[in-house]
Amino acid sequence: MSDRAAVEPLFTSAEMRAVEEAYPGYPDSMRELMVRAGTAAAEAAMRRFPEAHSFTVVCGGGSNGGDGLVAADALRARDREVLVVETKGGETNLGSPDVIIDALFGTGFSGEPRDGAAALIERMNSTGVPIVSVDIASGVDAATGEIAGPAVEAALTVTFYARKVGHVVAPGRFHRGELEIADIGLSGGETACKLATLELLSELPRRKNSDTKFSAGSVLIVGGSPGLSGAVCLAGEAAFRADAGYVTVVVPCSVLAPVELCLLEAVKRPAPEDENGCLTVEALELVAELEPRAQALALGPGIGRSDGTRAFVRKLLERTTLPAVVDADALFGLEPGQWRSPVVLTPHAGELARLLDRDSDWVNAYRLAAARECAERFSAVTLLKGADTIVVSPAGEALVCEEGTPVLATAGSGDVLTGVVAAFLAKGLASERAAAAAAVAHGRAAQLIEPQAGVVAGDVVRMLPRAISLDR
Repeated sequence: MSDRAAVEPLFTSAEMRAVEEAYPGYPDSMRELMVRAGTAAAEAAMRRFPEAHSFTVVCGGGSNGGDGLVAADALRARDREVLVVETKGGETNLGSPDVIIDALFGTGFSGEPRDGAAALIERMNSTGVPIVSVDIASGVDAATGEIAGPAVEAALTVTFYARKVGHVVAPGRFHRGELEIADIGLSGGETACKLATLELLSELPRRKNSDTKFSAGSVLIVGGSPGLSGAVCLAGEAAFRADAGYVTVVVPCSVLAPVELCLLEAVKRPAPEDENGCLTVEALELVAELEPRAQALALGPGIGRSDGTRAFVRKLLERTTLPAVVDADALFGLEPGQWRSPVVLTPHAGELARLLDRDSDWVNAYRLAAARECAERFSAVTLLKGADTIVVSPAGEALVCEEGTPVLATAGSGDVLTGVVAAFLAKGLASERAAAAAAVAHGRAAQLIEPQAGVVAGDVVRMLPRAISLDR
């Protein structure tokens, strides 16, 4: 096992400022930190682009601009040609550099750049040469990842001490390029947002010699409807592959036959359905019969959107005592309730937009804020799926996973994730940790698939045992 922590801090600008203010000798020591930061940025730029001879350094008026001026001096000391563009002087001629150093804003920036700065950012992006951003790509809010106007499209970002929230939360993460973290002598600091790492999987309870199939983790999955039986099968197999010992699946009577054929190891139970083949409140009696042998509930894969199904979902969540993960159509029309047990909601951007009565563009622009709003409104852990999967507790604390790859953008991958969350809940992990660990395992399984093309959700399922057993 490596020395890497299960979670690592992701700093906001305010949290980073507190770290700097705790540095011995503050504020006089800020010049010392600036020299280290600017020098580190220059050295990283030369390592990344060793053939580059000419650099344009764009410096704003704040401390990030000061880092840029130090970087310019360091580049000159290594016989590079350097053009410094200081925005406070009104200069905007970028010259014809091999590389641009972006020291325009920094981690203290938020909102929309003013017209002159916005135009300069657009000119930087249009040059076609690689850009190295100092601390964070200008135009990105370091505290949230939000972008309100033009933002630098960096090939490399050199940040100091630790990652910032805006490096990993979209849309900011898509502007960072490669990320290098430079040690400039800072330490300590508390953050409300953290990065979930592969080491989080070390918290997953492993099977003991004394375990039975039930004590190893028993999952109850409720879902399915005509045309969507595959969702239940993917969730069930994923729960097994995520090391659950026992899986029971409740599906409408009309869906039982295909599930019997596709999901061999699970116990299948047919439940009452309406004229469209969807579950109704009459299925509550069967679920209640099965709950005592389960340690976690997965509700929603392929369940459909009939009025009867929505009533069933609402009543089940109001009375179940099992920790539950709620996904897919079980989220449709969901209303805040008084859950008797911990609940994990796993929406994608469109589903979260419906839950919040917003549009998906707003969710994509304000991902962290959207996830926090949902967690608070529904008093439930919220897992917002995406390239940066965000897990937020009702108290607003966040864990971000960036292990995923684009191959997860395929039908059924969300059902797989639901099964993994349920398995980890059944093994006793707390809701926030179960959701974040599941996102890590899900993303790691996708990484292990070769080649990274033509991937289907079942490929991710098959890689789960390797993902959670990886020698870390």
